Amino acid sequence: MSTIAPLHDPSLHAERVMVVDDEKCIRGTMYELLLAEGIRALLAAGSSDCLRYLRNGFRGVILMDVMMPGKDGWETIRMIENEGLMNGNLISMLTAMDVPDSRMEGLQEVVVDYITKPFEPAELIASVRRSLALLACLDSGD
Repeated sequence: MSTIAPLHDPSLHAERVMVVDDEKCIRGTMYELLLAEGIRALLAAGSSDCLRYLRNGFRGVILMDVMMPGKDGWETIRMIENEGLMNGNLISMLTAMDVPDSRMEGLQEVVVDYITKPFEPAELIASVRRSLALLACLDSGD
């Protein structure tokens, strides 16, 4: 697998995608899928890594696992909102559940996609590309 940027890496702003998942194999697979498409990604093993990246200036697409030990994806989103770290970020939820979680209520403006595991690689890439395009439009003011 390619080298993964550590949390203190000064090139943090080069990546526009963050994968937040407690399963190392899922993070690695997603990293390789994205890299094969020319999309560099940061990998976060859970809520604390995700929040640390955001506090250090990450802005982009966050692929957030729903079920993680400790703080789950929904709790992490609430923390992101409470700390004022949503600006410049779009979140897609990753879940093994085949129906949207009821806890998504009230988060429709924050969560732009809901991707079911196991996901199709093409579906994941298409979702990331749509979100990156939307961010580019928002960044340019269009």
